Amino acid sequence: MSQFFQVHPENPQLRLIRQAVEIIRAGGVVIYPTDSCYAVGCRIGDKNALERIRRLRQLDDKHNFTLLCRDLSQLSLFAKVDTGAFRLLKNHTPGPYTFILNATREVPRMLLHPKRRTIGLRVPGDPIALALLEEFGEPLMSISLILPGDTLPLSDPHEMRQILEHQVDLIIDGGVGGLEASTVVSLLEDEAQVLRIGCGDPKPFVED
Repeated sequence: MSQFFQVHPENPQLRLIRQAVEIIRAGGVVIYPTDSCYAVGCRIGDKNALERIRRLRQLDDKHNFTLLCRDLSQLSLFAKVDTGAFRLLKNHTPGPYTFILNATREVPRMLLHPKRRTIGLRVPGDPIALALLEEFGEPLMSISLILPGDTLPLSDPHEMRQILEHQVDLIIDGGVGGLEASTVVSLLEDEAQVLRIGCGDPKPFVED
């Protein structure tokens, strides 16, 4: 049965954040809020936890996960960022955007696009997610909390507890979450390309 932490959405309690990080380090699967919708995540490279998330979401091994990073310096360890991309990233992180970039060798093969060495990364603006990432010191391998057959993510932590308490190790209740995933922007070419419109405003990445 999963643990259930009620964490203040603006001033997360450090004691609870540290307990959450211990659960992640021990191979736990954790549900937590982001500035788009709730996500389910685990430690990067943890194959067992990754498989549990795939079973929960009923995903095949080709579905891409996102790396949530605490800041741009951590992000640049896992992605190749040129000057133009860095300027865009600096202006729009933290925020509700996932950026597709070429991956560095630091990214485990199981997270890469099967045909291209690309990876989705984001720096969330949610205080709880940022506190987790800061305390953990590593990125979180994450995916939106959308259950099989649903089109919208789960947003009520108490409903999550009823449905998923035997499938995850921790649910962090940071209040009712959003119903939209992040906006996905590819920075692989010379120009930014919006691949999915979510809760992040796409206008900065669309040419007039």
